[in-house]
Amino acid sequence: MSAMLSSLRYLAGSAGPSGYGSRTTAEEATLPAGDLGHITAIVTGATSGIGAETARVLARRGARLVLPARNLKAAEETRARILGDAGSGGDRVVVLPLDLSSLASVRRFVGRFLALRLPLNLLINNAGQYAERFAVSEDGVEMTFATNYLGHFLLTELLLPAMADTARATGVQGRVVNVSSTVHAWFAADDGPLAYLHRVTRKATPYDPTRAYALSKLANVLHTAALAGRLREMGADVTANCVHPGIVRTRLIRDRAGLVTNTVFFLASKLLKTVPQAAATTCYAAVHPAVAGVSGRYFADCNEAAPSRLACSAEEASRLWSFSEGITAEKEKEMSLPVTSFRFQVQSSNADRGMAIA
Repeated sequence: MSAMLSSLRYLAGSAGPSGYGSRTTAEEATLPAGDLGHITAIVTGATSGIGAETARVLARRGARLVLPARNLKAAEETRARILGDAGSGGDRVVVLPLDLSSLASVRRFVGRFLALRLPLNLLINNAGQYAERFAVSEDGVEMTFATNYLGHFLLTELLLPAMADTARATGVQGRVVNVSSTVHAWFAADDGPLAYLHRVTRKATPYDPTRAYALSKLANVLHTAALAGRLREMGADVTANCVHPGIVRTRLIRDRAGLVTNTVFFLASKLLKTVPQAAATTCYAAVHPAVAGVSGRYFADCNEAAPSRLACSAEEASRLWSFSEGITAEKEKEMSLPVTSFRFQVQSSNADRGMAIA
């Protein structure tokens, strides 16, 4: 019955306890935050879709933005659109190269960002990939997991000291927002997430792109819970929450367009959000005053929601954290990982040899 009522509220766009609902837009969700001129935000995946709208709205509210991107040309075009829409100075949007599937690229990005000596109040881990074909990253990790989760894990780890320092110096609470998906609940494996990842990476089980995507989104939720606990232990004035933006036909879906996909989306059009609506929950978790001090929660339609049972497992969250620390730390020391840790042939990455700063 509760699921049916939730579905009816979604279709009607009825407001939940927060005062917002499925039809709320990002601009509406950020209005109570007022002027964000004191905020510096990093938004991954900001060259299209939900990330682009998130960045646009934050800039309109006055925030300074840092846009990491694999495609610098697309990022510069996004930067120009954002500056034109916000009417702000060119120094308010910075573009830096980043390939999230590469741990080395993540480290280079963080080095370049820290060299700018900017404060950091807000980190929005939004970028996502749906890989139709099986691939392994240069670090020996299944590509969807590497891009959607592991790169963001390392990015967050390396930026946490800067976020904690900024919060301490300014008195403004920092926020980390991980963009997950309700698809996280689709993942199931008798032997657990990491064992499944190991089997897929070794090609011991057939590759299923939807299952791989669901696993990466589950990892985002588990990461959020563990991160919130760590931040409390550190005494850092930084929170971490994750969000389900809703179903929207962004480039992630358009890249898979075809007769079946188009027909399904036509029939399900009443369930789809516009991009401004889909960006609302991310923006709500990022800057709304009502979320101050809230950490380790899962949001949908700008309201707290319940993730899947597996996503609530403290044991799985701890296991994933330990695995993630291990693989990223060993890479940092340039040590070869055994096959059981997903180490395969390393190839050089040239995706981020340049940089563009406004």
